[in-house]
Order: sequence, then structure tokens, then C-alpha cells
Amino acid sequence: MTNLKVQKRIASSITGAGTSRVKILPDFADEVAESLTRSDIRALIKDGKIIIENKKGVSSGRKKLRNQKKHRKSEGKGYGSRKGRKGARVEDQWVNKIRKIRRYLRWLRDNGVIDNHTYRKYYLKAKGGVFRSLADVRSTLKQQGLLKGEEK
Repeated sequence: MTNLKVQKRIASSITGAGTSRVKILPDFADEVAESLTRSDIRALIKDGKIIIENKKGVSSGRKKLRNQKKHRKSEGKGYGSRKGRKGARVEDQWVNKIRKIRRYLRWLRDNGVIDNHTYRKYYLKAKGGVFRSLADVRSTLKQQGLLKGEEK
């Protein structure tokens, strides 16, 4: 077998592919060995005697499965998978919780279940960290007798 390193290098520079993607068919190895110019190599590529293989992509199937598990069952959230300090993760939890509570309070105000004054009062309480969760907000509003007209 003849050394076809130069021809592979020229073919890769013509096509913009790496040398590992350039394949020379064994039947035409002698013909390829004789060609030394870029125009000769170009003609061989056109004739199909030198083949440029497609890029190998990375499958995202496993990534999708891992993300589904993380969100569905809280899997893959152990110490080995964590990045960032503890405080960063706690802050994320706070952001999610406060957004949920504020969305709920906004919905109550817009649908006429609570008035603006009550909305503002409970908004500030939520900001102050009075409520542990959305369920806590609901139960507090029910105890105060403010959720009479709610249809949920």
C-alpha cells in the first residue's frame, strides 16, 4: 500500500474536512497516488474515488432522559451533581417560591377575589418571608376569610 498522506491532506484542505474524514477507496489507491495537484484531487473527489465522510454528531438522547429524571423525580441532584455553593441553590429555591406566590396573588387581584389593599399587604408579607409556600398563603387567606369568592 502506498503512502497517501499528502493526497489526504490536500483533499482535507480542499473540502475543509479533517484528514480523518477523508477516505480513499483501495481500488483507486494507485490512481490517487499519482495525482499530486489540487485540481487532480478535486477531480478524484468529484468522481467519487476520494470520499469525505459525514461528521459524527453527539446524540442528545441521554441528556434528554437525564433532564426528565431530574425534573420529574428529583433524581441526579445529589452532592456529586451540584455546582455552585449552597447559598446559590437556596436562592434558586427562594426565587421559584416567591414567583409562584406573587403570580397567585396577582391572579387573585385580577379576578376580583381580593382587593388592591389586601394584595399589597400580602405581597409585602411574601417579600418578608412570612410564608413557607403557596399552600401557606392559601391557608392564611382562608383563615382571614378573604377567599370567599374564589373558584379554583
